[in-house]
Amino acid sequence: MRGPLGAVIGSYPSSDGTTEIGGIIKHNRKCRDVAFLVIFIAFWVAMIVNSSFGFNQGNPLRLTYGLDYKGNLCGDKHAHPGLRKLELKYWLNPNQVYQSGVKDSQFKLSNARSICLWDCPIPSEDSLNWVCDYPEGDIRISMRDWINRNYDYYEFLTPEMRNTSLQLQGPCYPVIFPSVNVYWSCQFIARASNTSLRHWQQMGGVNINEDIVIDKSIHRSINSRSSVLKRYMADIGKSWPVLIVCGGFLPLFLSVIWLLMIRHFVTAMPWITVAVFNILIITVTMFYYLKAGWIGNDAISPIIGEHDPYINVSGRELNHLRAVAILMTSVMAVSILTSIAIVRRILMATSVLKASINDSLCSPLCFLEIYICYKVIPYAILAIFYMFWISAALHLFSSGQVVKNNCNTNCCAYDLVAKKVNCDGCCGYSIHYTPHIAIAIFFHLLGGYWATQFFIACSSTVIAGSVASYYWARGEMSPEIPFLPVFASMKRLIRYSLGSVALGSLVVSFVESIRFILESIRRKLKVSGTTSDGWFGRMGNHTSHGCLRCVEWTIKSVNRNAYIMIAITGKSFFKASEIATELIMNNILRIGKVNVIGDVILFLGKLCVSLSSAVFGFLMLDTHKYRAAHNKISSPLLPVLICWALGYVVATFFFAVVEMSIDTIILSFCQDSEEHQGTAQYAPPLLMETLGEENEMQRLTQ
Repeated sequence: MRGPLGAVIGSYPSSDGTTEIGGIIKHNRKCRDVAFLVIFIAFWVAMIVNSSFGFNQGNPLRLTYGLDYKGNLCGDKHAHPGLRKLELKYWLNPNQVYQSGVKDSQFKLSNARSICLWDCPIPSEDSLNWVCDYPEGDIRISMRDWINRNYDYYEFLTPEMRNTSLQLQGPCYPVIFPSVNVYWSCQFIARASNTSLRHWQQMGGVNINEDIVIDKSIHRSINSRSSVLKRYMADIGKSWPVLIVCGGFLPLFLSVIWLLMIRHFVTAMPWITVAVFNILIITVTMFYYLKAGWIGNDAISPIIGEHDPYINVSGRELNHLRAVAILMTSVMAVSILTSIAIVRRILMATSVLKASINDSLCSPLCFLEIYICYKVIPYAILAIFYMFWISAALHLFSSGQVVKNNCNTNCCAYDLVAKKVNCDGCCGYSIHYTPHIAIAIFFHLLGGYWATQFFIACSSTVIAGSVASYYWARGEMSPEIPFLPVFASMKRLIRYSLGSVALGSLVVSFVESIRFILESIRRKLKVSGTTSDGWFGRMGNHTSHGCLRCVEWTIKSVNRNAYIMIAITGKSFFKASEIATELIMNNILRIGKVNVIGDVILFLGKLCVSLSSAVFGFLMLDTHKYRAAHNKISSPLLPVLICWALGYVVATFFFAVVEMSIDTIILSFCQDSEEHQGTAQYAPPLLMETLGEENEMQRLTQ
């Protein structure tokens, strides 16, 4: 059996029967779980090495822009020739584009001859326009002149070059089809210009295919899963100001406002939180409907810049937005109905929160210290970490190597340097991703999640230690309370318990990773049709999913209470978990009453902060800067979701003040009752009135 914690918590008797001063949460401590702290440090060294690989090999511009026939990245000012501001990829040979779209053809669009341009060329209304290769060899014009001439130097070609150009072998190619800028690639429109085509035929050019396939080939390449994923990642890089404002500063401000309000208006805050939550979730859902094109005319368009209003080009991103809009509708309906269902419980939640918060948020000095030390310093560290982590993730995701494709295609193009037609260099270039890059990305994601859990665990332990000092000292003016309890709790954490915190955060990260892997396998089996469609197969599928969720929730709940006991007792992680679990099982009604109701209100508060971040993210991304020209994002979906997630992380980080304070007070109250034959000796009157045994029996009887 576990013995009393009186020798560890609060005042404890000395050998002569007197009471020692300064015995609050300090007795019998030593470093715990040191091996896991070493593992955490080693993991961070590996994280730095892994990120340095991404910074060395990656280039986030690859996520947005394509490659030309030389393997240069469009828009790269260091390329040869310099391609500064030449960001659009254009396929020169229309017949190659057509061949890549034929069903049984072995020719791939990645091998078609492409070039980087300033804007997408359009056919002439009274003659024939040309787009020629980069000027080199005997073509004595500069890149600037080439751009000013609309990429056309056909008049300078020798008779041999003109003949190869009429055979669609370059160096100049006719502009027969109009094209439009779709995600920095010139999408052909299968609507050939009659004037240009007539001039081409009069000059003796080879036959050019006019089928709709030429339209679908590029569209299929632009909307491939890999291309869409790259654009989503590029959106993160382009919208970094939105992420900083809506994912950093705004949730910081809103969290502080919410905590100040719940401290001074605790009776009204549950009602305000529920009302604001319902308004915000409806607003976010309406924004998704707006961007999906189901409300108004503000749907996202894959076309960048001005274009013919009769040209309609759709993107996979629009389908994703519509799917999320449907999902948000279901979530909105469930959330509103749930919030209505808990209205009757809000009165009890208000009394519990009032009793706990009044005692847990300690004195004004402690509250000010929490805001300065617990919020400013750790929040700055967390913000710097996330900026580094997101930047490293973008570089890792784009860290493939530009290699020449290995193809057997027989195609020829005129080489201006060699002054002849070359049939050996028609295989295009692509970015090659090796399997170890996928492993590095997964390792980076795991490291980010572990680090986040570690930061949250450290802050939770610090707050639990500082709040417990007030409970076990019989009042905030006791001489046994440290002058700066948060600093004292932080000192104890760094000196004794970092290993235990690293172990607890590792357990959560490991369980979450296993759940993610199993969930991915479950979805793949469902997509491939391997799982049974019968009643038993569906039941097993949903049961396994529910069990994984329950295990994850249980682990996180046990961890949170374990951090409290680590702060109070200084025990190792598993020993603290055992103490916390036994304490919870013996007082399940008291703790359940606070956690089930109080945590719901706090959870809704976090959602209010994160939903506000999502709403402001939509508003910022709706400005002209992110809807046109260079910084146009393909979809607001991922930046808004990241703002939502960052807002929730920041709110969780700040709401831990209330969450951990309440949990610490309740666990301390339960321990106090156990050590004093069911009557808490250190609890203040308001807490005794709310959680006392007599009131508990009255509620059970009612």
